[in-house]
Amino acid sequence: MQIGMFQTPFLRPERTPKQVFEWAVRQAVHADKIGFSEYWIGEHGTLNWEGIPSPELVIAAAAAQTENIKFGPLAHLLPYHHPATLAVQTAWLSQVLEGRYMLGVATGAYPTDAALRGITDMSKNHAMMLEAIDIMEKVWKAEPFQLEGEFWNAGFPENNPKKPLRDVRPWGGKMQMAMTGLSAPSPSIAFAGTHGFIPASVYAGNDFLRSHFETYREKMQEAGRESDRSMHRVVRDVIVADTDAEARKLAIDGGIGLAWREYIKPTYERFGVLPGLLHDASMDPADVDAEYLAEHVWITGSPETVRQKLEAWCDELGGPFGTLLIYSHDYIDAPQAWERSMELLVKEVAPKIGQVSQSAAA
Repeated sequence: MQIGMFQTPFLRPERTPKQVFEWAVRQAVHADKIGFSEYWIGEHGTLNWEGIPSPELVIAAAAAQTENIKFGPLAHLLPYHHPATLAVQTAWLSQVLEGRYMLGVATGAYPTDAALRGITDMSKNHAMMLEAIDIMEKVWKAEPFQLEGEFWNAGFPENNPKKPLRDVRPWGGKMQMAMTGLSAPSPSIAFAGTHGFIPASVYAGNDFLRSHFETYREKMQEAGRESDRSMHRVVRDVIVADTDAEARKLAIDGGIGLAWREYIKPTYERFGVLPGLLHDASMDPADVDAEYLAEHVWITGSPETVRQKLEAWCDELGGPFGTLLIYSHDYIDAPQAWERSMELLVKEVAPKIGQVSQSAAA
């Protein structure tokens, strides 16, 4: 199992943009140093708990300070960008990183991000995303075209040998793309399977994940592609310390507990996904507190405890998957224990988890 990070970021609203930026870059550099394979960064224009509107700036800043880790926005919200502009910018960043770049895309789920761009009817966001992807893929071919779409106009000019155009293709000629999914059934995961994108599932319970695995497998096979669970990324809260008690305290009393109390739980309630996290369907979601989350939703403990929990979780899902992405949280004021948690996870826990293979496909 590979280990990566999803820098949403879940940082308290009073953090300044400078603090948010520096923490995101610091986490990327540390993740690369200790052996994380991936580092994804969210994009939101208006959310005070997820305050990175320009993930590409974090990626560019961290690129020069890292060697192996791959980066990607998770995700650029396609209805809110001109697709030709975004295509050129992301392709250039993939060239800068020389293969260490992946592109996550999404429709955008928050009305305030839409309203910022003058969009009051979000029912068209999915169609906007599809048109944007079509335009971006045309741009990346670097071949002449002219398109007048429903939402955007775009084109690519004829190349003049006397004044050749810059190469706007992604590194290696093809962009590796990803798409997130939270609901079940998930149209985003279905789209990812149809088009061969990386599926990134936000943890909302095992039933949700099993649905994502099955949907992706079906769509991959329908498209004539071989299904492989190593493609799957799953995002979940994990924290490791020398003892179970230390890990539990670091989670409940630290950034994870704060984010869940103040932001994540209310958000999950609003989107109707909190019930999927409950191990007992008769439980009142109002009774979900940090103690419950530490016991049933987050994965916390010593390295051995976390290993056992991860393996049991994979067994419940019908086998392992490719990459576990952990959320980053607000440990800015005392980062040592959090960064040690990251190191214990990737160095002492992950190597002992069974490796995924094509035979483990859902």
